[in-house]
Amino acid sequence: MAEAVVDREPTKVLEVENLKKHFPIKAGLLRRQVGQVRAVDGVSFHVEAGETLALVGESGCGKTTTGRLILRALSPTEGTILIRDGERVWPMHRLTAQELRSARRSAQMIFQDPFHSLSPRMTVIDIISEPLILNGVRSGSTRERRVRELMDVVGLPQQYLNRYPHAFSGGQRQRIGIARALALNPKLIVADEPVSALDVSIQAQILNLLQDLQSEFGLSYLFISHDLRVVAHISTRVAVMYVGHIVETGVTEDLFTRPLHPYTEALLSAIPEPDPHVDSEEIVLAGEVADPSHPPAGCIFHPRCAYAKKVCREEVPSLRRIEGRGESSRWVACHLADELTLRGAGLPAPQESEGG
Repeated sequence: MAEAVVDREPTKVLEVENLKKHFPIKAGLLRRQVGQVRAVDGVSFHVEAGETLALVGESGCGKTTTGRLILRALSPTEGTILIRDGERVWPMHRLTAQELRSARRSAQMIFQDPFHSLSPRMTVIDIISEPLILNGVRSGSTRERRVRELMDVVGLPQQYLNRYPHAFSGGQRQRIGIARALALNPKLIVADEPVSALDVSIQAQILNLLQDLQSEFGLSYLFISHDLRVVAHISTRVAVMYVGHIVETGVTEDLFTRPLHPYTEALLSAIPEPDPHVDSEEIVLAGEVADPSHPPAGCIFHPRCAYAKKVCREEVPSLRRIEGRGESSRWVACHLADELTLRGAGLPAPQESEGG
């Protein structure tokens, strides 16, 4: 069994280093590999204890694949994934299937679609207690007591214990999914677009619940989203992803008000302006998103970048620290970051919660 490693930086719950996932492209009668899709291509980041790191970008940029790699729903092509729980650090990238069962006590996932992530043939008590059964909790009374506690925590009436998922609204289903994720007292939760399938009036309720749970249980979140209004409301720091690469990271307020990468500037310009009297100018990027099976030379964003120069077309920029120290530091993968002054958006106002 893999041994726990010594944690040199005890505040980091998750450390990801040079993470890659390349999917083979096969063709012909013999199904020979003729190429590969670089879905995640050298990603590095970390999540501190008690913080929320938002991983943002367009659909298809590799956000969800990254989340699944961290919990080993997919096996990485290359890279290191360390999850810390107390004195133990799990090297997720090299654990066996049997070891992963123990490691997943420390990290769980909240899925995007509450209508498909819950089995329609299982009752609420069965859904929430399933992780307990898989991890050796044999006593039915112990499991039921824990399920009742979790239902109170996520705001579901205990009389719903024996109902099936079809009897619940989307927001209530996502509360069931959150309760299931909390069953084993994890330190890290990977939340993959947890509110994108919900009505806007319910999104704020779920976001507020996640923040309350974080305060109560000391949780750390990797929050995957394409919605920057949601990200502004919940995140501590933001990592911007483009075609399998991290192009910028920073404290949420700093990144929103003063982006350092042209792609971040374009994403921020697309945030809707609620005041009809305020002019907003969206930056429309030229060309198409780069093909991860045939990425361009140099900076992967340069074919769509209005600021690109010769160096951008020839040399791959490294993700470098450009200012600040510690958690307030800014990192960017752009040759021109020192000379560009890009337009920010400011933090959008939080959404109001309505309904039940």
